[in-house]
Amino acid sequence: MDYGNTFNHNSYDKSKNETTSLKQEKQKISKSIDDIKSDLQYIFSDCSDFVYREIELKESQIKIIMAYINGLIDNNIVNTDILRPLTVELKLSSLSSELSKNNIINMLKKHLLSISEIQETKDFRGSVQYILSGYVVLYIDGLETALVAAAQAWASRSVGPPETEVVVRGPREGFVETLRVNTSLLRRKIKNPNLKFENIVLGEQTNTSVSICYIKGIADERIVDIVRKRLNNIKIDAILESGYIEELIEDHPLSLFPTVGNTEKPDIAAAKILEGRVAIICDGTPFVLTVPFLFIEPLQSSEDYYSRPYLASIIRILRLLALLISTTLPAFYVALVAFHPNVIPFKLLLTMAASKEGIPFSPIIESLIMIVSFEILREAGIRMPRPVGQAVSIVGALVLGDAAVKSGLVSNPMVIVTALTAITSFIVPPLGGTVPILRVFLLIAANILGYMGIILAWIVIIIHLTSLRSFGVPYLSPLAPMNFSDLKDTVVRVPIWAMFIRPRSLIRYGNNKKRMKIDIRKKVN
Repeated sequence: MDYGNTFNHNSYDKSKNETTSLKQEKQKISKSIDDIKSDLQYIFSDCSDFVYREIELKESQIKIIMAYINGLIDNNIVNTDILRPLTVELKLSSLSSELSKNNIINMLKKHLLSISEIQETKDFRGSVQYILSGYVVLYIDGLETALVAAAQAWASRSVGPPETEVVVRGPREGFVETLRVNTSLLRRKIKNPNLKFENIVLGEQTNTSVSICYIKGIADERIVDIVRKRLNNIKIDAILESGYIEELIEDHPLSLFPTVGNTEKPDIAAAKILEGRVAIICDGTPFVLTVPFLFIEPLQSSEDYYSRPYLASIIRILRLLALLISTTLPAFYVALVAFHPNVIPFKLLLTMAASKEGIPFSPIIESLIMIVSFEILREAGIRMPRPVGQAVSIVGALVLGDAAVKSGLVSNPMVIVTALTAITSFIVPPLGGTVPILRVFLLIAANILGYMGIILAWIVIIIHLTSLRSFGVPYLSPLAPMNFSDLKDTVVRVPIWAMFIRPRSLIRYGNNKKRMKIDIRKKVN
């Protein structure tokens, strides 16, 4: 059999050893239906979910092979909109006598197949990729063109409230694991033809669909180009979740601070896109990436924009205070007890001395014991079934804390410090992976030099933050470099009608910088 114009078994074996990716040079579809059948049987050998069916249009004597993956398609669509028109309705109509190899493509597309999305392909490897993506491919004897019909249907989770970003006021819908559902959720928020979705396939083995989302005319084209380039440069076997992409495209992979954001909420993603950011949607995960990602964003919440500006500003200040407490409080306690007891009021000093009597460990060992114990309890509460996990984390914390004090392992003030640290660590979830490491870093610095160690450690952290970039944008923007117009939406949120310009750090080269007219309040009133 001649495979010169179609799929070559030998070349496939060679490429299979190196990589089984189908994203290689194009292979023409053979005109021989027998060659196509042989190639499909070879490629999908030992694949019990692969289905193909031969159809012969008797009057025109044209053979067609229909191929798909069972479980990725809707059988009702295949039976009603593809098989029935070809096998039953065609015989009952006058079209059967008019069919020929010259016009069969147009006849199938315009008169016979009642499928909303039909496209043509001349690439055999591409047609195999369509089959693996849930399409039905029709190969026609004597033609180098195949028809690709959209009939995807697989089990998916319905749209519901997100688990990680709970709000009191605002939309309660979250992204799901299906790419097309996620893009539709964004379309519902932004009904604008300038909202663009650019598709790309990543993963040599998984061939995962990824979509780049931005608003043309608002997003900085330089940032969009950087995102395209970094995604196209990804050469990896598998992309199973957006976290793979995050690690491969971030500017500073060894930094503790994330430079790529993620969210489960369509309203948050839409708001960031409207500011000029770029979203990266990965099939198979409800977490959508957004870039650039700035340091100030973990302190912000979508609920801030749905409530009064005064309340939103107070809550943001509380979040910043909680971040400082979560990272610095254990270090502050160790420095206070070990280096600067003279600044403690005398009565409080007596109480602390009495509680520490008989404790065999130094303050830093106490802190590390309690911090590690809390992290273990937190991880156990997350991984266990929800009803059991909550009970284990709460009861475990109470029992361990009380038992540790009574047994003389830790002091009462240390339990209070750990409890405050644990509670405040939940207030800024996007920095959940950064805060514990910073806490230990500051703790060690405080144990060496006291307050001076904490100050020097924070200086090092701030210097590191100022050196970071997220897709070319300074990480501390708009605080460093200072941009007064962007300070309206940082630690303090001014009324929405006063934020009439998009963040300048994000749209330096964008076209549409204005959100609204400056005198909008006068016109409304």
